[in-house]
Amino acid sequence: MIIIAGELRVAAEDRDRYLTAVAEVARAARRAPGCHDFAQSADPTEPDRILVYERWSSDEALLAFRNADAPALDLPPLLSADVSKYRISAVEAP
Repeated sequence: MIIIAGELRVAAEDRDRYLTAVAEVARAARRAPGCHDFAQSADPTEPDRILVYERWSSDEALLAFRNADAPALDLPPLLSADVSKYRISAVEAP
């Protein structure tokens, strides 16, 4: 299991535009083989912060999605990004 998680920062006034622009990316990812979840969402307390969460069955599934043809998006500039890939070796009930 692969988890991609972290945060993106954009100008506060650009956050809604960014999230609207990437909404179709989330829909496409969720239809992709091996995708268990994919979300980019607004942080409820910081107006410039976007939360990133993806869960994939394997590196191969993640790379297949990332390497697929995707439409060009008109995104506002990122001010910063802190996103990491985590390799999960076990999963258990909370």
